[in-house]
Amino acid sequence: MEIKAYIDKAKEGDQVAFTFLLDRYWNEVYGFMLKRTENETDAEDITIETFSKAFDKIGSYNPEFKFNTWLIAIAKNVHIDLLRKKKSSLFIEITDEEDHQAYNIADTAPSAEDELITEQNLSQLLRFIKELKPHYQEVIQLRYFQEMSYQEISDKIGEPLSNVKIKLLRAKKLLAEIIQERR
Repeated sequence: MEIKAYIDKAKEGDQVAFTFLLDRYWNEVYGFMLKRTENETDAEDITIETFSKAFDKIGSYNPEFKFNTWLIAIAKNVHIDLLRKKKSSLFIEITDEEDHQAYNIADTAPSAEDELITEQNLSQLLRFIKELKPHYQEVIQLRYFQEMSYQEISDKIGEPLSNVKIKLLRAKKLLAEIIQERR
């Protein structure tokens, strides 16, 4: 099936088409943004936001232009917005408590919960999850361990519902790749 058919199905709300388009264009948009930002986290955040906006506005896509060109244009605008936000929040003070919290997030040592899960034969899966970036770990934890709805996750992390869906989709894809590599 050609790209146009997937775009048409996505316009109708077909989740398989969305997933196909995400998988098909993720590396191109991410690679483009990585060159521009020279920062993996920013490039990934911009790419997630790009697909979120694209899927929300897919009805306005003009097929006279290439789909990847449309995505790149959205990504450029998201990047500009991010730069504006960073510029306005450049001089925020970080307290010792916030610094300590950030340090604890990066800690890969197993917690008491991790040990309990280990006893329940889920330790291997948890180790794979810990290989994901922290924001992917968070959405997996909230969705599958705390059994929160997409809307509850959206409210908790303060991001739009479409971002949560894309982050979860991407987290599951990356987790599947990690599991496949380790077998």
